Amino acid sequence: MAITATHPLDLPRQHLFWIFHSAGWLGYFGQSWLAAIAYGKPSGYWIVPFTAACTGFVVTLGLRYLLRACWGLSPRKLLMTMILPILASSAVMDLTTRTMLVRFCDTCAPTSRVAYIAYSLTYIYVVLAWVGLYLGIKYYRQLQDETQRALAARTMAHQAQLKMLRYQLNPHFLFNTLNAISTLVLDRDNATANRMVQGLSSFLRHSLDNDPMQRVTLRQELDALTLYLDIEKIRFAERLRIETDIDEDCWRALLPSLLLQPLVENAIKYAVAKQIAGGLLRIEAERDGGQLVLRVIDDGPGCTSLEGNQLPPGKGVGLRNTRERLNVLYGEDSSFAVRNRERGIEVELRLPFETKQLGGD
Repeated sequence: MAITATHPLDLPRQHLFWIFHSAGWLGYFGQSWLAAIAYGKPSGYWIVPFTAACTGFVVTLGLRYLLRACWGLSPRKLLMTMILPILASSAVMDLTTRTMLVRFCDTCAPTSRVAYIAYSLTYIYVVLAWVGLYLGIKYYRQLQDETQRALAARTMAHQAQLKMLRYQLNPHFLFNTLNAISTLVLDRDNATANRMVQGLSSFLRHSLDNDPMQRVTLRQELDALTLYLDIEKIRFAERLRIETDIDEDCWRALLPSLLLQPLVENAIKYAVAKQIAGGLLRIEAERDGGQLVLRVIDDGPGCTSLEGNQLPPGKGVGLRNTRERLNVLYGEDSSFAVRNRERGIEVELRLPFETKQLGGD
């Protein structure tokens, strides 16, 4: 059976408090008793540090409840509120402990009011240490809770954004395909329109059944892309030529589902569809160190409005969607570039090369 280590501060709060509280005062008793032995105190002297530890154990419980009741106050108000209880706790510890101490030390009894006041401050450093430790742990736990809540909220927002971006693709693609089917129906090419409807049904079933938060292997991504390309092959027939060049170790690389589909759709819309003779669509994948490099290339007319390697404002919904998904998922570990070639456009994606882990301990 596997045993996992648990950080002390990850224990339930009540357990954590009683463990630290008991261990702290037990440690105080042990240290004080050893110091008494080192100074040659008699064997029965252990009752003095034991009384101090027991009294401290009880009075600091009162401080705990007071701190919890005043926790919502500002630091300044909390400090002002705690001054008198801390002084009183030190005085109570001294009063009970000195009752035992005078049995071993005749000169340790206070002889004046000033001596009482001075002796009452004897244990203030111990009480202050306890309060400081309690506040430190409580502030740490509060900070930890706030951090966890912030991470949970960020994760929920992150997932919602990814789902929004993923589901944004379906209406975008659906509009273009239904428009093509409508054209076929108007042209009375019912057989071709029927095949496109069946292909569309298969693709959307795959798309909607696939969890947008789930990553897939490149092989699975290309299998899904084939469903889309089968529809486009019906539309363009010989006008659409497809090539792939995939390095062998890239087939098992993980990437967000339907990442390539809007890039391919964009290439077909602006490169293949606009040319009477059609065009070539090429998909490449290679490994570059710790990165997976994906390219979608066409031999269309290119884009004269490209600004460097980025799309100008207002252009390329599918491309901007893909870039945003990469940014949300991988941040600075990914890159997205669009560039004109001698003929056509190349879209290059770079993301961390990750593979599915099989099995486990």
